[in-house]
Amino acid sequence: METNHNTVVVINFGAQYAQLIARRVREARVFSVIVPYSATTEEILHYQPSAIILSGGPASVFEKNAPQLNPEILKLGIPILGICYGFQAIAQSVNGTVAQNDSAEYGRTEISIIDTAEPLFSGQPKNQDVWMSHRDAVVSLPDSFIASAKSPAAAIAAFHNERDRIYGLQWHPEVVHTPYGQQTLQTFLYDIAGCKPTWLADEIIEMQVDKIRDTVQDKHVLCALSGGVDSAVAAALVHKAIGDQLTCVFVDNGLLRKGEKEQVISDFAETNHIRLYVEEAETEFLRDLQGITEPEAKRKIIGNAFIRAFERASKKVADAQGIPSFDYLVQGTLYPDVVESGSATGTSVIKSHHNVGGLPDDMEFKLIEPLRDLFKDEVREVGEALGLKKKIVWRHPFPGPGLAVRIIGEVTKEHLKILADADKIVTEELEKADVSFSLWQCPVVLLANVRSVGVQGDARTYGMPAILRPVVSQDAMTADWARLDYDLLAKISSRITNEVAQITRVALDITSKPPASIEWE
Repeated sequence: METNHNTVVVINFGAQYAQLIARRVREARVFSVIVPYSATTEEILHYQPSAIILSGGPASVFEKNAPQLNPEILKLGIPILGICYGFQAIAQSVNGTVAQNDSAEYGRTEISIIDTAEPLFSGQPKNQDVWMSHRDAVVSLPDSFIASAKSPAAAIAAFHNERDRIYGLQWHPEVVHTPYGQQTLQTFLYDIAGCKPTWLADEIIEMQVDKIRDTVQDKHVLCALSGGVDSAVAAALVHKAIGDQLTCVFVDNGLLRKGEKEQVISDFAETNHIRLYVEEAETEFLRDLQGITEPEAKRKIIGNAFIRAFERASKKVADAQGIPSFDYLVQGTLYPDVVESGSATGTSVIKSHHNVGGLPDDMEFKLIEPLRDLFKDEVREVGEALGLKKKIVWRHPFPGPGLAVRIIGEVTKEHLKILADADKIVTEELEKADVSFSLWQCPVVLLANVRSVGVQGDARTYGMPAILRPVVSQDAMTADWARLDYDLLAKISSRITNEVAQITRVALDITSKPPASIEWE
């Protein structure tokens, strides 16, 4: 990502909410990046930031190996907002005092604004609820800092230094449990840091189209199309830039949702006039998966099989087009992937070698990752701005290994058909009830290695259980189970057990993430 003088750098002290802070800044239409607390001032200044936000973190400032704030950051003359741990780290760096409190504050807490002239809280009530998560507390500050809020367990719950434009909050403004949190962040961004709300879908598209054209020029580009929103939006964006220099490859591995291939062909490729080649590879995938039940082994086998199938397809397509080979490969890498891989400071859209999704290190392609700086909700905004159909843009996430990781047990053609039939019923009923777009996703899991007694037509049956996993989430980092209407659940259960004879029982997974993951495998 190139610098633009309208960027916020989020310095991560290990907080579970660091990504959420960055997303909240993006929701204010300001670009944000996440860097580790170990980032140097040179790395931070590379982004020419308009503001810096210090995240919270799980450590205590008194721990031996607690993350340290680089004090030089406070001397850059850039507006800074410290949150929770970041708030305490600032206090320590300016010779304030942080003490271990006897009384902790976790969860909803009422705070009182004690400095009504504090610009950060302009237009907010004097007393308000916030979300706290701390035991240590700031107890003293140098004269240049003014305490601006207090809580029952913290006499200094917020501070500001107008001269140096340094601000701090003991609470978390980024979570929905802090009602005035987004307003506080936007006041910091707009009124204090002077940021402008310019991070919009149309601008993202224009910027990426120009970059792709400058990079590709007259070369040929290949895209592995999965049918999911990420690869679809990435393909549409590249196609807008270079047209028929792009060819998409769809590998039919037999592990797909019912009607997946037909939807990709008709709803995406034909509608958007994009070149598409379909590689039929079901036989090879099922052969390699025979007898395999361990989840990680399944994923590795599927990853290797996909590479082989994609290599075959790319050679066939290159031969058909009369070119030696393709120069670039499009990937739908998103910003959370970059952050979680530990390369959050990466800014390049095009990379020569990148081992993501099982691709080999010695891969011949150079990568184009036009969504590398975006969160999922931003990808969907870009997809809508590109004119993609709503059913594609808002399609539920689907794992790369497909239905194979939703089968607990061996992956066979019979098990895949059973699961695909049940999954189709769930999709249809969620759409009929007009709740599909309110869910993050709703995996159906088949317990193929379990048998459960049932009664069908006055006869005893002995079939497999299916598990419904409806979840709501914003970014899949955390998730909660969706409280679907009981009548809807009853209808889904009735249809599955009536129409899919091998399934005799339907159960509901009501576990949040954490502690459970969204997918079972």
